[in-house]
Amino acid sequence: MTADFSPKSDFLRALIERGFVHQCSDFAGLDEKALAGGLTAYIGFDCTAPSLHVGSLLPIMLLAWLQRTGGKPLPLVGGGTTRVGDPSGKDESRRLLTIEQIDANKASIKQIFERFLAFGDGPTDALLLDNADWLARLNYIDFLRDVGRHFSVNRMLTMDSVKLRLEREHELSFIEFNYMCLQAYDFVEINKRYGALLQMGGSDQWGNIVTGLDLGRRMGTPQLYALTSPLLTTSSGAKMGKTAAGAVWLNADMLSPYDYWQYWRNTEDADVARFLKLFTFLPMEEIGRLAALQGAEVNEAKKTLATEATALVHGRAAAEQAAETARATFEEGALALSLPKVAVSAQEIDAGLGVLTAFVKAGLVASTGEARRQIKGGGLRVNDAPVTDERGVLGEKDFAEDGVVKLSLGKKKHVLLERS
Repeated sequence: MTADFSPKSDFLRALIERGFVHQCSDFAGLDEKALAGGLTAYIGFDCTAPSLHVGSLLPIMLLAWLQRTGGKPLPLVGGGTTRVGDPSGKDESRRLLTIEQIDANKASIKQIFERFLAFGDGPTDALLLDNADWLARLNYIDFLRDVGRHFSVNRMLTMDSVKLRLEREHELSFIEFNYMCLQAYDFVEINKRYGALLQMGGSDQWGNIVTGLDLGRRMGTPQLYALTSPLLTTSSGAKMGKTAAGAVWLNADMLSPYDYWQYWRNTEDADVARFLKLFTFLPMEEIGRLAALQGAEVNEAKKTLATEATALVHGRAAAEQAAETARATFEEGALALSLPKVAVSAQEIDAGLGVLTAFVKAGLVASTGEARRQIKGGGLRVNDAPVTDERGVLGEKDFAEDGVVKLSLGKKKHVLLERS
């Protein structure tokens, strides 16, 4: 879709060159607005958890590139829409959260935006918005009369978020059916309040975003624009941000910087160049050099990706410490004391801590049954020695002088149990 389009603005040139663009409502018109300067755009993030995850990185990077090329980014936390729940890509209704839970999640995820965006009162400084500021004050009857009359139920039924749920004969609640109306109204309201002309998001949001364009046209806003990024999968087809252990969270209290670094270090060879373009700010020349590495040298590109991606989320110092921990652990075989730690009480150690329970406690396996299967496959190690007896017990003798025992799952996942 972008092959025949040569952008003049730095904004679209950067996005297209680095692989961010999936769809755009009007390339030429948006390019003209960006070239003129002062383009204001927003992306919405619902507050369904205390942290965003790796799947949120692509839209955050879109906002960061907007600011780096002279535009004004507006990250929007959905304090209002989270009360409804986005049905996009879901086969069942999202669990409705209390207002207190939403507020707590909102406060927690605000921190991540500050890693990527400069906030303030300047013309290109970011502003953090919350759609509860206008949605929570809506009068339902007035909303139906003034906004709802512009929506066609026939057209709403063709949207993927609705159509797929109905085709699979999975229930779609009335409150979820209203979600696209609220998201579309957000666009109109943010244009009115802040002059935003562009809404961006993942490709699964295309229907909701263009519904906002249509609503804006019907309600007399200036020309609005839509741009979406591709929904990423790895070369092997796995969904980005999902691992066997669960979601790859951005908050350090939900996933350590070391584990986050390891997630990027384990990138498939075929994805390294693409991910360097999307998830780092490295110049394209440097990315080209790293992409040209072959054979074992590809590991150097992976380490660069891991360190740069981790530095954006957790800071340069944490990223370099994670890289050094990995080097000491894998290249020197050292017991790196900056590995993730899990406390275990002296009473448990004195009583004899079952090796199966220890691996569950460390979070390396989900259950003792999984631990048994890993032992049979030779996948578990204690202090670098293979575990062969599922009835084994960890005692005082297994803890090093500094009070830790190293548990390993395979070659790349390690946790220190620490005597407390």
